[in-house]
Amino acid sequence: MNERPKIVKLPEEPYEEAIRRFARDGAHIPGDDASTPWVPFGDSAAIKHLCFDVRTNSVANILWVKGGGRIGTHKHRGVVSAITLEGSWGYYEYDWTARPGDFVYELPGSAHTLYSDDPNGMKALFWINGPIEFFDDDAKFTFTADVFWFIDHYTNYCRENDLKINEQMFI
Repeated sequence: MNERPKIVKLPEEPYEEAIRRFARDGAHIPGDDASTPWVPFGDSAAIKHLCFDVRTNSVANILWVKGGGRIGTHKHRGVVSAITLEGSWGYYEYDWTARPGDFVYELPGSAHTLYSDDPNGMKALFWINGPIEFFDDDAKFTFTADVFWFIDHYTNYCRENDLKINEQMFI
């Protein structure tokens, strides 16, 4: 006899009317390939951009690295969280391997080189806060990827391929 509990109406806080009037609603951002295409990232990877938040310099995306591929050495200037969706991956600098369902948490200042030697590659959902500095194989700085870089990466690809820009991704 599980009765549904009574719904309790809480007193309204003074700011809640302003939120109702002015705040943007939460978003549902489709992740299908037509709405959110895979954008090439180097020779062996692609990014499915999911959202861009210029207010906090943060982005969400799915990174796909094909088997045997890697992402160049990079240093984070903010916190990054990831959950592995498919395949396996790791960083050459650490002794763990992330597999489906594994959660990875990276702190500002961490530097590493992502790889996947899984024959099927890997896909992981990343929430990236702050910029990422990339370096070449000689440890020379090459570029910074921040929210604006990710926006350019996505919008330029859409323009070059005559694809509609999904404005829902700009939160």
